[in-house]
Amino acid sequence: MSIVAVQLGQCGNQIGHEVFNTICADVSGTHGLCSKKENEAYHDACTERFFSEAESGGTAFWCFVSHRRSVPVARAVLVDMEPKVISQTLSIAARSGHWKYDDQSHFCQKQGSGNNWANGYSVHGPRNKEVIMNLVQKEVEKCDRLSGFFTIMSMAGGTGSGLGAFVTQCLRDAFPSSFILNHVIWPYGTGEVIVQNYNSVLTLSHLYQSSDALLVHENDVIHKICAQLMRIKQISFRDVNQVIAHQLGSVFQPAHTAEAGLRYSRNPLGNLMETLVPHPEFKMLGLRNIPQMPENCLAFSMFSWPGLLKHLRQMLIANAKMEEGIDWQVRPPCPGSSISSSHSTKKLLHFNTSIANLVILRGKDTHSVDLGSFRDPSLYTSWLNPQDAFNEWKTPRAFNKYEKSASLVSNSQFLLKPLDNVVGKAWNMFASKAYVHQYTKFGIEEEDFLDSFTALEQVISSYTNL
Repeated sequence: MSIVAVQLGQCGNQIGHEVFNTICADVSGTHGLCSKKENEAYHDACTERFFSEAESGGTAFWCFVSHRRSVPVARAVLVDMEPKVISQTLSIAARSGHWKYDDQSHFCQKQGSGNNWANGYSVHGPRNKEVIMNLVQKEVEKCDRLSGFFTIMSMAGGTGSGLGAFVTQCLRDAFPSSFILNHVIWPYGTGEVIVQNYNSVLTLSHLYQSSDALLVHENDVIHKICAQLMRIKQISFRDVNQVIAHQLGSVFQPAHTAEAGLRYSRNPLGNLMETLVPHPEFKMLGLRNIPQMPENCLAFSMFSWPGLLKHLRQMLIANAKMEEGIDWQVRPPCPGSSISSSHSTKKLLHFNTSIANLVILRGKDTHSVDLGSFRDPSLYTSWLNPQDAFNEWKTPRAFNKYEKSASLVSNSQFLLKPLDNVVGKAWNMFASKAYVHQYTKFGIEEEDFLDSFTALEQVISSYTNL
């Protein structure tokens, strides 16, 4: 089944481009540890998910299978209120010769949203709804079977956040039985836009009504990964986007699920939702991926599955976003035990309770890996059976030049502190009516703000009480 990407705003379009680049690079050629049959199955599953075909003079990444000279076309709709980024994105993809966007699957205007959520949601959304949804419909009609939509957007600005929330709502209305996964970029804590906390609160509260799940990447975390793990001296937006794309690719590339056996999963979004979102009150998903390092270090590095998984489990428990700086003192609570010291209390307070977890293993010897430590009942909330709360996907095919790699997608308390901070900062501004008039002039009233605060306070309360 196919996924249609909807890239919204500058951030969404730049990340979407890097995601398709990453997927294409991973799929190109064969993989020496896998049989020809395994490689062909992987290529076919990837193509069905992310690409349609258009005859051209380029070299397809599946040419070793079909010997056709055709360039795969990304299943994507590009939307922005300014033309520059979309124009660059279309051009760079086409020049690669390995894949491209459909020339007719984009929409842009001459004037942006001015970092104002209300402008994107209440003005640009309704005004351009028909054109955007027609583009989506045409992309859907190219799919033999639709799994759902993967929207890519930022929360800080106006187009990605406001128009993104509006388009998500339209997708839900137009395709009520299709899955919608929103990929959301969490703004830097130090601030990109003065009203970013307003924009974030309004975005999250509206997405929570329309989306099946929100997969969140925090800019501050990815920046640290670039600096400390990738050892990049001068970090650019493209560096950040490439790390995000690598992590997303590690999840969305084909893998064997327990139900599918040795066949690749045919319904990627459906499998993800079934695995990780057992209750509509809990939709926040976080993503961790190890190892991550500069490409020139890969040849000199050796990894064992027990070592990788020990780190990944502790990252989950201690809510560490990368493998450096993990607090190894944090432990899950022992069933029936009492807290005997303030030190123990502190460590338990830092424990990250999960609702559901998915571990995805790619590379050598995945069939023999023991994931029993992730089935520990103490990791999970009490109202869900631990056997239902954990799932594993595997493939012997290595990902993006890493001989072994592990990804963890988690529905847990990981976002509680950032969410509480954003809501608190937005409320402090709202209490003094700062910048509220910039929203009311586009039709977003004070009652709309209050509804959004109430909705997110409920989300915070639900995750806190796990």
